[in-house]
Amino acid sequence: MPSYQAPLRDLRFAMDEVLDYPRHYASLPQADDVTPDVVSAILEEGARFTRDVLLPLNQIGDEKGCRLERGEVLTPPGFKEAYAQYVEGGWPSLSGDPAYDGQGLPTSLGMVLSEMVCATNLAWGMYPGLSQGAADALRHHGSDAQKAQYLTKLNEGTWTGSMCLTEPQCGTDLGLIKTRARPDGEEGYRVTGTKIFISAGEHDLAENIVHLVLAKLPDAPEGTKGISLFVVPKYLPDAEGGLGERNAVSCGALEHKMGIHGNATCVMNFDGARGFLVGEPHKGLACMFTMMNVARIGVGIQGLGLMEVSFQNALAYARERLQMRALSGAQNTDKPADPIISHPDVRRMLLTQKALVEGGRMLVLHAAQLADSVECTTSETERETAETELGLLTPIVKAFLTEVGFEATNEGMQVFGGHGYIREWGMEQYVRDARITRLYEGTTGIQALDLLGRKVLMSQGEALKPFTKQIHKFCKAHEADDAMSEFVTPLAKLNAEWGDLTMAVGMKAMQDREEVGAASVDYLMYAGYVTLAYFWARAAQAAQQALADDPDDAAFYRAKLDTARFYYQRLLPRTRGHAEMIRAGSETLMAMQAEDFGRGFDL
Repeated sequence: MPSYQAPLRDLRFAMDEVLDYPRHYASLPQADDVTPDVVSAILEEGARFTRDVLLPLNQIGDEKGCRLERGEVLTPPGFKEAYAQYVEGGWPSLSGDPAYDGQGLPTSLGMVLSEMVCATNLAWGMYPGLSQGAADALRHHGSDAQKAQYLTKLNEGTWTGSMCLTEPQCGTDLGLIKTRARPDGEEGYRVTGTKIFISAGEHDLAENIVHLVLAKLPDAPEGTKGISLFVVPKYLPDAEGGLGERNAVSCGALEHKMGIHGNATCVMNFDGARGFLVGEPHKGLACMFTMMNVARIGVGIQGLGLMEVSFQNALAYARERLQMRALSGAQNTDKPADPIISHPDVRRMLLTQKALVEGGRMLVLHAAQLADSVECTTSETERETAETELGLLTPIVKAFLTEVGFEATNEGMQVFGGHGYIREWGMEQYVRDARITRLYEGTTGIQALDLLGRKVLMSQGEALKPFTKQIHKFCKAHEADDAMSEFVTPLAKLNAEWGDLTMAVGMKAMQDREEVGAASVDYLMYAGYVTLAYFWARAAQAAQQALADDPDDAAFYRAKLDTARFYYQRLLPRTRGHAEMIRAGSETLMAMQAEDFGRGFDL
């Protein structure tokens, strides 16, 4: 079975030394109780729970999967008991609204815990993860009665949530949904339709499931402007807020999947189920975006967690596995061969994992700070600034970290050689589990269009400027520091090019809108590599500053600098290829006629 230790030292470095979390928490009006001792206690207890409770169930969940029996879904052995421990520990309420029995702690602390959960048992972690999104959507858009009805139960963890968007005929294009909601004459609606790919749509972990469902009213306009959001509970609440009658919602089937076998991915049937409108009629997509944005950041964290656990196990194996002699000569003369970590190509794979996961962690923790500011600040100007930057970074967090996450888990399996392909080692499960992260909550292509088309070009570059200005200021502040030149000189050049590429695509798009789609994925990947370069430069500066004080753990900081240099010299050059493909435009993509794709065979 794979092993895992929460990377607490690296978390504290990123939080305290790079991103200055203590000052961040001190600036939040609702975070008076978030002392360093409280943060340490949460990190350490989260590390213990995920290592001791969730990790041992990961392979069990993969092998046993979920079962559908007489309309009820049974989760793998141990999942229900682990969830009970999770609830008993108060974890569901961590960042919940105190008005509804939440602890009111910053969102960022929940995101830190989420990385540990995803690293140890991604499939299990999706059950409580979706509940957080449902609670956020209801807190922002629900009526007072709906908040009173559902938020306490979701914060307690006695009820869980789900997000019901996709249908057989539509995924991304939600304007095509067929699910309908008709007024029932009793201040509610009857919801009828079928949803597919619904994670945690039915299970035995909690007594009730609160489904948030997109549907159209009888008078709905065409397209996405006609979508409304409804809360449709599995069991209707009774007058006291407990479980009432069973609603007409059921699981029709479980999907047979490549990975995340321990999570129930359901076909959900709504057969005139009672539902209640959330927010205004025909404004459901805006309401659901609250949940979708939380989910998208959560999926990026899934990529991060899988990278971390894959790296840890690949590193342990590389230190122990003996194969051949090092090219420079025997390293262990008392043994018949040297450990494979002696070999340059194995080091390339390990350093790729290490650089991506540690850089990705800084990106996620920065996004988490922005989420805290959006939720907690009393300054409208600060909130708008944080929302703009978080909106820009959300598709990068989601898509870039899942793309490189899949790469990193593949590299982890490769380190094991043939053993990585064998199930008992656990490495191939991480590859299979990581594959879905590039697909759900909006594919990489959709995230790329969101970044380039909706966020950057539709704002005429205004959404991008504050972040690139942040990078520019950092580079200017350190341009006279010789020790930082190897980082800030290439970073400044790429940051300027980012703006130039944006302008070039925008000008081409004025003549041909296909240029946006042709450039978007390469644009997102370029943005991701530059963004991680910025955080690696900040990490290098923090490491240099720490080394100047001659710390006891100097080796930790030297490793940071070594990894930063690897990232800049071995991974950041990937931006060259992406820049060239952005400039190549849409012509070669769109020139071939659709019927010519299959020339040479009948289709």
